[in-house]
Amino acid sequence: MYILIDNKSGEPIYNQIFSQIREQIINGELKENEMLPSIRSLAGDLRISFLTTKHAYDELEKEGFIYTVPGKGCYVAARNTELIREESLRKIEEHIMQIGQLAANGNITKKELLEMMDFGLEDK
Repeated sequence: MYILIDNKSGEPIYNQIFSQIREQIINGELKENEMLPSIRSLAGDLRISFLTTKHAYDELEKEGFIYTVPGKGCYVAARNTELIREESLRKIEEHIMQIGQLAANGNITKKELLEMMDFGLEDK
């Protein structure tokens, strides 16, 4: 597992950890039932407070990405296809907003956008 903390981003450190682990789970880089580093171990590796790491792990567990076995550690939860679908929908919506803005700036019509989508999805 690889986590990169950007102190200049303005994003809270716990959220950076949460987002990066969540992405690694969604992308399949972290596998179901794979043990995560302990809270203290990850905090030590990242040179941050263990409370910050605990906050990230708590959020991951609350959202169903990981589960905790008392006395043993935290593990990647089974992939929840509905959760992954929601995450994909959210990302697509963000991209559509960006595409809409680019289309408006370039005077590209809805018909042209739909043709581009059809062409892009032909091989899928």
